[in-house]
Parts: sequence; C-alpha cells; structure tokens
Amino acid sequence: MRILKKLLTTAAVAATLMISPAQAQETKRIALVVKALGIGFFEAAAKGAEEAAEELGDVEIIYTGPTDTTAEGQIEVINSLIAQNVDAIAVSANDTDALVPTLKKAMDRGITVISWDSGVAKEGRQMHLNPSSNPLIGNMIIKLAADNLPDGGDVAVLSATTTSTNQNTWIEEMNKVMGNYPGINVVATVYGDDKADKSYTEAQGLMKSYPDLKAIIAPTSVGIVAAAQAVTDAGKAGEINVTGLGLPSEMAGHVDSGASKSFAIWNPIDLGYSATMIAYNLATDKASAEAGAEIPMGRMGSVTLDENTEGAMADPFVYDASNVADFKDIF
Repeated sequence: MRILKKLLTTAAVAATLMISPAQAQETKRIALVVKALGIGFFEAAAKGAEEAAEELGDVEIIYTGPTDTTAEGQIEVINSLIAQNVDAIAVSANDTDALVPTLKKAMDRGITVISWDSGVAKEGRQMHLNPSSNPLIGNMIIKLAADNLPDGGDVAVLSATTTSTNQNTWIEEMNKVMGNYPGINVVATVYGDDKADKSYTEAQGLMKSYPDLKAIIAPTSVGIVAAAQAVTDAGKAGEINVTGLGLPSEMAGHVDSGASKSFAIWNPIDLGYSATMIAYNLATDKASAEAGAEIPMGRMGSVTLDENTEGAMADPFVYDASNVADFKDIF
C-alpha cells in the first residue's frame, strides 16, 4: 500500500508538472497600469477590465500603478511586470516619452503593449485607445463653460500634471476652437498633479488671482471635484461654474449645490473593458495593430486605427441636473 501510494503520488506530481505549463500558457495575464492607485476613475476602469476577463474566460487581470502620478513610479511598476513576464500591458501614461524605453523593453520580450486614456509615443506601444476623439473632447470642455456664459467671461483651466498626455492634447484642441466662442477668455492654466489637496489649493489660487473668474474647467476627475469643493467652501457656488470631465458618483452633489452646472465623461467601465479586449486580441494574434486595422472590443464594437495607430472608443456624454442622479450609483 505504501508503494502504491508513493507511485500514485509520484504520478500525480508528474501529471501536475506536465499540465501546469500548458495551463499557464492558456491563461493570459493582462496588466492594467493606471496613473495612480486610489483614483475613482481608474477603479471604475478596473471593474470593466474584470468584466472583460470574465467574458473571455482565460484572462487574469493585474490592476496596478504607482502611489503618485509620476513617470518614475510607472516605470518601476512596468519593470516589475516585465520580470513577471505578463502577456500584455495596457497603460494610462503619466508621461508621453519617459515610459518609452521601458515599454520598448517589454515589447522586445514579446509582451503586448497598448496605451489607453493617456498615451505614450508611438514607438513605445502597439496602439493607443483614446476614450473619445481628442477634437471632440477639446471642444466639449470649453463648450460646457461657454454654454453657461452667454455674455462671455474669464475662465481658467485646472489640469493634472504638466506632462499628462491626454490633458495636454485636450487643452491644445480646446485652444484650436476658441474662435468659436467669442467673449470667452482663458486667463490661466494651472496643474494640480491629480492630487485632491493640490488641486483644491490651485483652485483657491485661481479665485484669488482672478476675482472676475466665471468658470473653472478641469479635464480631470480629481481636479473637477477638488475645484467644486473649493468653490463651495468659498461661498461661490452658482457664481463660478466648475465643469470639465468627472464621475457622476463624485459630482452629483456638486451639481445639486450649484457649484457645477454640467460636466462630461465617457464611461470608465467601458474604457477598461475595451482596453482589455484590445490587449487580449493583440496578445492572442486575433488582431494586429496597424493603420486601418479594426480591432474588436466585445460589446463596445470595434475600433479603427488611424495612421498613428490610434483609435477612439466613444463620444463624451454630458451630465447635468436632469440626468446625473440616474448614473451616480453606477460609476
């Protein structure tokens, strides 16, 4: 009996050794690298990634990022993922260029690399997924302010970091269409580094420096909440309109208070879902990242890549007092 038990045990171990490598190959490990942990937008995106993983059935999601919105922090995280030999890295970048050498190393090791939300330079990824069309977003953020200023007025921008790819692109696109909004005067652009306390302080500074300020545009989910709170605390809700890009769950109260008349965002759950689907299809050779290619995104349809191997997921959606309550418990 002892011999039989030993033989059975040995056979079981041998079988395990034979099966495990195949099983390991079957499960694709996709890392969702965010700008920083603890941000509601990215936590919602992680839910979408998990939804895609459950739908696909053979995917493990690694949700990770630095504690602060720095390129250095993301580089450290990515190096760790390279050492783990993950199958794909989908990153929302804190810097357009700084991550490129590390991401090139990942691709050289056979790891699929895409950027989403906030992109990296073309040589550092296979494709980039914009949450929406950059021109549409740029026009939307200034339109949200201008629609409530029929006589014009001073507005300011509260962005994330000075190196944040998506924020800078949206502001550039906004500046291109300023001629369509006569009387709107952008008096300053400041940076809160996607930190609530710094964004709050920067908003206070804007109100102090520009006493005639009529609106603060924050194309960042952290900055818009901090600015709305600063306006409320200053007793200027209804006088200064805080708008830009935010989450219904975090902005519903500020719409109710009058600190924000309206804001916009795409669904971050859909964005995390789409990024995961794209990463999976590229990692399994079900699609290729080249100009003109259409890459499936599950329930979100497909994305068509342009000459820069970039594509847009969906148009931004506007939230105001008429609809924000319908979404505040969703994301």
